Amino acid sequence: MTFENLKLVKPILDALRETGYTTPTPIQEQAVPPALAGRDVLGCARTGTGKTCAFAAPILQRLSAEGSRRRIRALVVTPTRELALQIDESFRLYGRHLPLRPAVIFGGVSQKPQETALRRGVDILTATPGRLLDLAGQKLLDLSSVEILVLDEADRMLDMGFIHDVKRILKLLPEKRQTMLFSATMPPEVMGLVNELLHDYVRVEADPVSSPVEVIRQEVCFVDKGNKSKLLIHILSDPSVSSALVFLRTKHGANKVARELGAAGIAAAAIHGNKSQSARQAALEGFKNGTLRALVATDIAARGLDIHDLSHVVNYHLPNVPETYVHRIGRTGRAGKGGVAISFAEAEELPYLKDIEKLLGRKVPVREDNPYPMKNFSVPKDAPAKAAGAVPARPRRARAAGADEAERAKRAALKEAHREQDRINKENAVARKAERAAHAAQQEADAAARHAAKAEKAARPAAGKAAGEKRSAAPKPGTKRAARTGAPAAPKKAPAAKRTGPGRNAERGPARYQQTAPHDHQKDSTEQPSLMKPYYITLPGDGKRRR
Repeated sequence: MTFENLKLVKPILDALRETGYTTPTPIQEQAVPPALAGRDVLGCARTGTGKTCAFAAPILQRLSAEGSRRRIRALVVTPTRELALQIDESFRLYGRHLPLRPAVIFGGVSQKPQETALRRGVDILTATPGRLLDLAGQKLLDLSSVEILVLDEADRMLDMGFIHDVKRILKLLPEKRQTMLFSATMPPEVMGLVNELLHDYVRVEADPVSSPVEVIRQEVCFVDKGNKSKLLIHILSDPSVSSALVFLRTKHGANKVARELGAAGIAAAAIHGNKSQSARQAALEGFKNGTLRALVATDIAARGLDIHDLSHVVNYHLPNVPETYVHRIGRTGRAGKGGVAISFAEAEELPYLKDIEKLLGRKVPVREDNPYPMKNFSVPKDAPAKAAGAVPARPRRARAAGADEAERAKRAALKEAHREQDRINKENAVARKAERAAHAAQQEADAAARHAAKAEKAARPAAGKAAGEKRSAAPKPGTKRAARTGAPAAPKKAPAAKRTGPGRNAERGPARYQQTAPHDHQKDSTEQPSLMKPYYITLPGDGKRRR
C-alpha cells in the first residue's frame, strides 16, 4: 500500500515524498481513513511506528478543505517540550504546500514569542498542558473553535500527573469535536479516560505493547556499580558506535556521567528536567547534527524523540518499570533501520531485568565484550522490595567485643548534650519572644502618642478660627465695615501739645531749638501712620520755621 491509496491530497503527498516517506506504516494504514472520515480514533502502537503522521496528515487535509481561518481549529496536547517541538516540526513538513499556519507553545521559556504567534493567527496548535492552561487563563488564546483534539502519549501524560490538567482543558473545548487518542500502552487509567472522551471510536493497534522493534539487537552486561562508567567509555570508544543515547535514573547522575565522558575525550551532553529549554534544545541539535556522540538523558527523552540514524541505546540504569525499557530502546531502529540496545545490570538491578524479560517473553542475551564483569552475583535480600519502590535497609556491620557498650555510652552522652542544647534554645526562644512583645508594646505606645499629638495639632487651627470669628462679630469703629453697618465713627485723637524749650540737641550747639505743633495733615496719626513723625523748629535769630 502507498500513501496514494489513503486518499490524501496532492500537496500532502508531495510533502511526504519530499520528506522521504513512500510507504505508510501499519498504524498509518489503519488510522488515516477513519480520521479523514471525522471519526474518533484510539491508536495503540509501540514507539517509533509513525503515530505522528497518522494524525497529522488527516488534520492537515481536513482543515485545508476549508482554507485557513487563523483560528485554533486543531489542538494537539503532549506531555513534554521536546515532543511538542517534534510534532510542530512534522506539521510544518507535511503541510509545507498548504496555507495552514501551525504553532507550538510550551513552558520553560518566555511566552512573548508565543503570544506574538497567537496574535498573528494559528490554525493548528501543539501545546503542553501547563503553558496551555496558563495562556488560556490570561485570555491570550481562544479554544472555542477547536474542531479536532489529539492527546498524544496519553499514558505518559497520566504518569506525569497531567490528568487533572487534561480535564481542565476539556472544559475549554466545544462538546462537538473529533477526538483522537494515541498511546504506547493501554493501562486501566487510559481506558477510563478513553471512555470519557471518545464516542463511537475506531480502535487501531499495530503491535502488542510489549513487542520491541524486531531489528534492534538487545544485549545485557553484568557489571558492578563502580565500573559502569568505565564500561560505558569502553563501549563508546568503538568507532562503530556513531551515536549513543544513554539513559540514567537521576539528573545528578546524568550530569556526572556526561562530565566523565567529556574527560575521556567523548563529546557528550546531559539533558533532563533541570536544564533550561535552550540548553536542552542545543543538546538535542548537537546530537542530531553529529557534534555530540553521546546524549546522556533521563526518561524525559524516552518518548517521542525522533533521532535519525541512532545506532546505540545504553541503559546505564535499568528502569524499574518494564514498559519504560521498551520506550527507551525504541529510540533506535526507527523506520525499519537496525540498532543496538545495551543494558547495564548491577546486582541490585537483577529483579528489574527479570521483570523486563518477563514482559518481553524471552531472555536478553549477555554481551560477550565486557572487560569489567560483575564479581559479586549475589542478589541482596532487599532487592525485591527495592524493585517495588521500597528503600532498602542498610546492612549491619560486625562489631568488636565491647564495642556495643562504648557505642551505647557515646550515644547516651550525645543524646544528653542534645537535650541540654534544646533546653537552652527553648529558654533563649522564650526570652526573645518576651523582648519582641515588649518592643511591640513600646511601638504601639509611641504610635498612640504620635496620633494624639497630631490630633491636638489639627484641633488648634479650628479653635483659633472660631475665636477669630467671635472677635470679628462687632465691626471695628472707623473702618469701612463700620461705615456700611452704621456704627459710630472712632473718636479722633487730640493734637499733641506744643513743646517749647531746648530740644534734645541743645547741648550740641549754641542754637536754641523750639519744637512746634505739626500741620493739620499730620495731626491724625491713626489715619496716616508713618515710620517717623516730622517736627518743625524755629531757629533763633531769623524766626523762620524749618522742618
